[in-house]
Parts: sequence; structure tokens; C-alpha cells
Amino acid sequence: MKLVHSPEDDAPASVHRYLLPHEKQVITMRRHPAVLLMPVAVVLGSLIGAGILSGFVGAPIAVAVVWWVWLLVLVWFVWRVAEWSVEYFVITSARLLLTTGLITRQVNMMPLGKVTDMRFERSILGRLIGYGTFVMESAGQDQALSKINYVPYPEQLYLEVVGLIFPGD
Repeated sequence: MKLVHSPEDDAPASVHRYLLPHEKQVITMRRHPAVLLMPVAVVLGSLIGAGILSGFVGAPIAVAVVWWVWLLVLVWFVWRVAEWSVEYFVITSARLLLTTGLITRQVNMMPLGKVTDMRFERSILGRLIGYGTFVMESAGQDQALSKINYVPYPEQLYLEVVGLIFPGD
């Protein structure tokens, strides 16, 4: 599985349509797969629960209802995975973009010139499996893109973004 596209790669078509002609794509990536930990836990927990309930419930109709409910949980899980697969965080030479949504597309962006403060945070779990959260501020203004959770490779990406905000000579 490829989390990060290098500058030599082209952005996916779902992202490329939002890039301006003069923008240089620096990094395009998906959120860390850890975003799916809770849905996986829900599916596994409901599978165990459905198995236990099936053993206690004697009526065939009730057993069928239990497994149909589990099937709905499984469909919800597949939906979450599909949503994750189309979410991209894009760093360009001019701005930061976050595209989300499987049916209803949402594009949040912040111009790099407006970023006045940026930090990343890592929980213990984030340190163990390799993700963090980016928090950006913009001159006291409320922006559409101020926090990005489940960012893979946060140290490297932080340095990349800070390098774009404060270019050297």
C-alpha cells in the first residue's frame, strides 16, 4: 500500500482537478490506516457478539436478524474503508488541501502564506504505529483547514511544510 506519492508521481484524478495550473505538487498522501482502527474493532466486536448471541437465541428468525444486523455493520465498515481510500492530504507549492467525501466531495484548503503557526502532536499510539496530528493557525482567523488527524510520517511532512512556508536562500 502506498501512502505517499512522490513529486514524480502525478496526483490521483480525484485530486488533480483541484490543483491550479501554476501549482507544483509536492506531496499527496492518504491519512494513516490507523483511522480505520475503530471501525475494525467495531466489526470484530459485533462479529463476536453476533456469534455469542446466535448460540443463546433459539429461534431461527432471531438468529437471522442478528446476522443481518452484523451484515449492516460490515457494510458500514466497507463504506468507511471506501471513504478513507478517496481522502487525500495534498501539499503544493502554494497551499495545503484536504479532499474528503465519497459521494459529497469536500475540499478544504489553506494558502501556505496564511499559515502563521504550525505544530504536530503525537499520542502514544501514534508514536507506536507512526501517525500524528497537524494543527495550523492563521493570524487569529478561523480556517476551513486547521487540524488534520492521522497524518503518516508527521516529522518528515512537518519539515517539508515548514520548508515551504519559510523557504531558504
